[in-house]
Amino acid sequence: MTRFQQLVVICSSALLLIVGIVVSQLPGAGAGALLHPGRRRVVGPPPPTCSERTFAGDGVSIQSWQCRTSSPRRGTVVYLHGVADNRTSGAGLVDRFGRRGFDVIAYDSRAHGESEGDACTYGYFEKVDLHRVLDAIVDPGPIVLIGTSLGAAVALQEASQDRRVVAVVAAETFSDLRTVATERAPFFFSAGVVARAFELAEQQGRFQVDAVSPVAAASTLSQPVLLIHGANDTDTRPAHSRRVLAALAGPKRLILVPGAGHNQSLRGEIWVEIERWIDGVVAPAAGVR
Repeated sequence: MTRFQQLVVICSSALLLIVGIVVSQLPGAGAGALLHPGRRRVVGPPPPTCSERTFAGDGVSIQSWQCRTSSPRRGTVVYLHGVADNRTSGAGLVDRFGRRGFDVIAYDSRAHGESEGDACTYGYFEKVDLHRVLDAIVDPGPIVLIGTSLGAAVALQEASQDRRVVAVVAAETFSDLRTVATERAPFFFSAGVVARAFELAEQQGRFQVDAVSPVAAASTLSQPVLLIHGANDTDTRPAHSRRVLAALAGPKRLILVPGAGHNQSLRGEIWVEIERWIDGVVAPAAGVR
């Protein structure tokens, strides 16, 4: 064997070793990305009608805004944000629904914002957190859940078990965690890598991936549900909302928003549709339009 050939063999062996090491680390990286989305801290004071409040979730403290309506009271809207977000994305709801007679609760999901927790489980523990938040609200009246992405999935899972919730608005929900996480996995993740990543996530997060299923929850959910999805969403495809729509047992509607990608569907004209939908469930007070 020539010296050049020896060098080629050495380099090839080293490359194979490096590739093997990298591939062996992929499941751990995938599990970490699933469990630990970016934490976006809350900056600035709450809106004028809101006060800071801490709720006791399932083993974690939940930081929130509790906001009071300035109009005759109709009920409570609870806003649930998406992954890697926090309660501040619900600031616009405070004024919009406060003027329409709703108190508003907006809180940071576990492992997000200022709330405790180090793992996101996409509804497995989050629905229990939400249930405990609702337990702690004194005389909430009719409760409407408005969620986007992760928050939409949590809302659907909780509403199927909680008849205090009279309506759900779910924007860009996923149908089940295994499907959406598989679709979002990098192209170089083999089926085996994805399967191992799920196993590691379950072990580290102490939850069951297949138990996180808004589409399964939908089959036992009888309350009115308004689904909204961007027609051009490539992160969580519209097929997810379509599957949930097909499974829903009660009054339902799906709005596909032309040209909208992920987290882009809640825009001006859609809010008008949301208000009309909610008015059909919780009658407006006299003079509220």
